Amino acid sequence: MRKSDLITNISDKTGIPKVDVLVTIETMIKEVKESLASGENIYIRGFGSFITKKRAAKIGRNIKKNTAVNIPEHYIPAFKPAKEFVAEVKSKYKPK
Repeated sequence: MRKSDLITNISDKTGIPKVDVLVTIETMIKEVKESLASGENIYIRGFGSFITKKRAAKIGRNIKKNTAVNIPEHYIPAFKPAKEFVAEVKSKYKPK
């Protein structure tokens, strides 16, 4: 499912115009990005958590030049689903 499909489904189910749904989703995505970039995690009860995970510094390898490369400590965004969310997906999932 793409973002356009999601917008269409939400619009059809709620009766809210697609433009309003698009603006709402874009604003939510923007707020999630800004919050994680500022170091603040987001917790949505029953859905999951948008968090930042710390990656330790390590030494990588440049294969083309066969040299060691220092990779500094950094943070990456991650999503941790809630228990209820995982249970619902497990109970309703049907492989294609």
